[in-house]
Amino acid sequence: MKKFRKVLDGLTTSSPGGTIGSPACGSTAGTPTAAPTPKEIDVQETLVSENFQLCKTVRHGFPYQPTALAFDPVQKILAIGSRSGGVRILGRPGVDCFCQHESGSAVLQLQFLINEGALVTACADDTLHLWNLRQRRPAILHSLKFNRERITFCHLPFQSKWLYVGTERGNTHIVNIESFILSGYVIMWNKAIELSTKTHPGPVVHLSDSPKDEGKLLIGFESGTIVQWDLRGKKADFRIYYDEAIHSVSWHHEGKQFMCSHSDGSLTMWNLRNTSKPFQVTFPHGKIQKDGRKESCKPILKVEYKTSRNSSEPFVIFSGGLSYDKAGRRPTLTIMHGKAITVLEMDHPIVEFMALCETPYNNEVQEPYAVVVLLEKDLIVVDLTQSNFPVFENPYPMDIHESPVTCTAYFADCPPDIIPILYSIGAKHKKTGYSQKEWPISGGTWTLGSHTYPEIIITGHADGSIKFWDASAITLQMLYKLKTSKVFEKPKPGEGRAAELAEEDPFAVQMVSWCPQSRVFCVVGISAHIILYRFSKYDANTQIVSLDVRLQFESEDVITPSENENNPCYSEPGSHSPQPHHQHAASPGSGTSDSIKDSIPCLKVKDRVVRVPPGYQAELVIQLLWVDGEPPQQITSLDINSAYGLLAFGNCNGLAVVDYLQKTILLCMSTLDLYGAADPYQRLTRSPRRNRQSTSEFCMRGLSNFYSDSKKRIRTSYQSLTELSDNQQSIDMERSKSPTSDHVNGHCTSPTSQPFSAGKPRVPMGHEGPRLTRRGPGRPPFRKAQSAACMEISLPVSHTEESRENSFSRSRSSSVSSIDRDTKEAITTLQFGESYARKNDTLPTPCLWVGTSLGVVLVIPMSIATDQEERMEEPVTIGPSGAVLMLKGSVLHFGFLDCMGALIQSPYEVWRDLNAPEDPDRPRRRKLVHFSPFSSQDACGEGHLAVLCSERQAKVFLMPSQLCLFVHNITESSFVLRADVVPVYNSVCLACFCANGHIMTLSLPSLRPLMDVNYMPLTDMRIARTFCFANGGQALYLSSPTEIQRITYSQEMCDNLQEMLGELFTPIETPEAQNRGFLKGFFGGNSHNFDREELFGEAAAGKASRSLAQHIPGQAGMEGMKVAASGAVGELARARIALDERGQRLGELEDRTAVMMTSAETFSKHAHELMLKCKDKKWYQF
Repeated sequence: MKKFRKVLDGLTTSSPGGTIGSPACGSTAGTPTAAPTPKEIDVQETLVSENFQLCKTVRHGFPYQPTALAFDPVQKILAIGSRSGGVRILGRPGVDCFCQHESGSAVLQLQFLINEGALVTACADDTLHLWNLRQRRPAILHSLKFNRERITFCHLPFQSKWLYVGTERGNTHIVNIESFILSGYVIMWNKAIELSTKTHPGPVVHLSDSPKDEGKLLIGFESGTIVQWDLRGKKADFRIYYDEAIHSVSWHHEGKQFMCSHSDGSLTMWNLRNTSKPFQVTFPHGKIQKDGRKESCKPILKVEYKTSRNSSEPFVIFSGGLSYDKAGRRPTLTIMHGKAITVLEMDHPIVEFMALCETPYNNEVQEPYAVVVLLEKDLIVVDLTQSNFPVFENPYPMDIHESPVTCTAYFADCPPDIIPILYSIGAKHKKTGYSQKEWPISGGTWTLGSHTYPEIIITGHADGSIKFWDASAITLQMLYKLKTSKVFEKPKPGEGRAAELAEEDPFAVQMVSWCPQSRVFCVVGISAHIILYRFSKYDANTQIVSLDVRLQFESEDVITPSENENNPCYSEPGSHSPQPHHQHAASPGSGTSDSIKDSIPCLKVKDRVVRVPPGYQAELVIQLLWVDGEPPQQITSLDINSAYGLLAFGNCNGLAVVDYLQKTILLCMSTLDLYGAADPYQRLTRSPRRNRQSTSEFCMRGLSNFYSDSKKRIRTSYQSLTELSDNQQSIDMERSKSPTSDHVNGHCTSPTSQPFSAGKPRVPMGHEGPRLTRRGPGRPPFRKAQSAACMEISLPVSHTEESRENSFSRSRSSSVSSIDRDTKEAITTLQFGESYARKNDTLPTPCLWVGTSLGVVLVIPMSIATDQEERMEEPVTIGPSGAVLMLKGSVLHFGFLDCMGALIQSPYEVWRDLNAPEDPDRPRRRKLVHFSPFSSQDACGEGHLAVLCSERQAKVFLMPSQLCLFVHNITESSFVLRADVVPVYNSVCLACFCANGHIMTLSLPSLRPLMDVNYMPLTDMRIARTFCFANGGQALYLSSPTEIQRITYSQEMCDNLQEMLGELFTPIETPEAQNRGFLKGFFGGNSHNFDREELFGEAAAGKASRSLAQHIPGQAGMEGMKVAASGAVGELARARIALDERGQRLGELEDRTAVMMTSAETFSKHAHELMLKCKDKKWYQF
């Protein structure tokens, strides 16, 4: 515990070498202020570095680019391998584990050691790995790297410790699973085929032991050659040469026949009595044409031949085999049972499938009960026990990527009643028609841990949908789905500008803002629209109110200071002649002016009464307008406050504030006009005829270019990509522009006060309120531009989304195609709260904190009626800008603390259902909850602390004096992408995520570094766009287009993670094999007398060549893994105690040895003396 005592009679810094006496930390004019009366601030900081540790917790979603599948029929757990080297192991809901190969090589094949708690993975780098699953976090025990041959197929017989490995050269090697060492027994390809064969048989594509005799190994080569190898006799029993290439082989459980699938779409049946030709050849999907020839069919990639007790007809299940002439058909899985053929069409290509059977023994009736189908983007389990083959309802969140994820939000420690009510609403819209049986993948154990609290994850998607997920207790379950596209009319071809937007995803979600307490939800879309939702448990008939906002900045209308001096700040609407081409009515459903044909929104809101179901119901839609053929710029920041009833948003043109209770626009002006007389910069005039900079100079760059030249650094999130130095002069040049009218120095009320654009006549605005007009050359539609504003936008999303995301790039403007670095200053962050706008304020008032891309922070005061009736009638008054504070880099986040260091929450309105039936005894009234800075005034007087964080640095100011107490330069070589003030360990800290992959935490208010971990290299924009922090030391990001990775930086959660994770392995007795009977045992071969150890062991087969494969020890042996499973902390303590005991014993042994040496020396001395005494005596003298 560290106690900070700060005397506010000067300006100091928390970082060594930092300078605080700069104008940036002073008053609004950028000069230091006189020292106030000394006050003492007493904050006890309890956070220390030992409270923080970074680790991954759990991964949700569908494995990206899956490649392999395996199932343990006894433990009933499923494993999925991926192209990036990841392995997901799934059991019952809650049992979900992710493992990653360090090499990152694709997983080719998976093999469970059935009921042994182990898994073998074969990777594309020709390495075999043995994973121990008898612990909550699996680890590699052994690895075997093949040096001279490529692995193509593996097979591990049940209850065997010898793994068969087929290679690209056609050879078959045998690996001991226990020691992971190659046996000297090798089946060479030239011995397996006949010597007279002139061609190579190709890679090994299949290996399996005969159900009839384990001493017989069936080897399938790609060319169509099949060999049954006698392991004892070291010779081939038979060889089959077929014209078509083989893809897979499947045995009948009696071991007398097997089935093959081929590249021509055929299935062949072979009997061991006559292997000269197949006794049955079928083309399941190949019809006979008129000329008598068969249709050409696609390859059957895999076939499974399973028998059933209840039916004499076997199940034949295969993928592929469709005819080529049917273009556009979806991938299929075919189930043949007797004469019935069922074709199941899939939404995505089939990667792998596997029949789940009751028995692990291959020589018993298989009795299949389900089929697991692994698709490229989904996992499906089909119920085989019902004739219509329904699918099971998947309990895992495999549909996160149903539409590409475009934004995320993470809320920890939510109100406890929000999850049940969202679930009850969402349950009414669930799909039906699933199998009534329980999910068959039911292995492992999982219990609800003691360290759980309500958590919700919100994902926004490219199709405009919003999904609410229950993320409590490291699980993920979908609660509720909201479709924002239902608010709008469907775009029709030929509808002017709207038609240009219909090509991609006009409803894609850009960012969300949610207040769990008031249940007010706000969505920002890619088409420059905002939708405000309110929650209700009742359905309703409603008409959605629409507001159009003209938020465009006139970059070429520049006036000189002398011209501005004679212009009044405000005037009556009728004092100047209005110009028709500047007029636009913003009332709901308003049309387009005849003279300005392009003053239309991007989307059309439904203008009729619509029936809305229970849940989130749209109340208000705000849209930015096209101006002079130019699309509106994308919205870069948003904040909503239910207690004030206000919504604020901004983009690279300016700021707008909307009263969503009165449905009016309170403020709409450019960023530069917000400053008024408080502008900290000297504006330089610019000729309107100056040629614009070529946008090609500012094209988005990859992350690798950010660090190649120290002189070329990226400073802000929204400004154009310009090369800036860190000195103040470069910032002044960035902001160089002539002054604008000082219209924010008067009160801007809604809807009568109208400030005007610089150098333009004032015009009446109607209900729209103040706005700026824009003129200039036409620009490409904004949908063609990529915005990295706040890293929220990577749209439009198309089928090439991943290729675009692989290069992390960043724009300084909301649109790369509309860069104007002389004038653009974007609104990057907004925050409503009770604060002090000016130094002489004595009471906190409702304020809006505004952060810009040039590191400027503005505090705008507001006057809001508190009475419910007055609030709905009286307009909200917005005062001129108050405090102007400065930071280095684009402003990212605001946070407020009281003078005791506790976090001040934003005020909110307690949720009330506006559609509920009226109760005369209990009228519905607004109930507001405020968190005033006065909570600690007895301790330190009036005021509060404001925590400001930008891309480069963090500062803590004391309000209302505006004194900078602490400064910390977070990074010089990189920039911060995400920052948040988060509660952790009953205290608060500032958490930051940087573009170079570092995750840092800083203490508050002293900004003392607590943790700095190089977590991951940031290689694509997806991670930056979706990374977000949450309370309790948690965070998440989209690790792939289909997966969400959750992490924690709390030491307490890392320590408790073991008990929160599920157990993959549970002790289960292996089912006993069926009694075969005397006759079957006598005539069925001597498979049970087969001793593999006798054949493959070193004594019989010798040692394999050392150059063939290299054994790599894992992280620990089996005993070490058992130790790790018992907990690292406890084991360290036990090891320390054991070492102490050993040292004590060694000390005792040393003492005993010393005593024995002393005794020996004494005995030797006495013996020598006795010898000298008796040396000259005769025998008779004794």
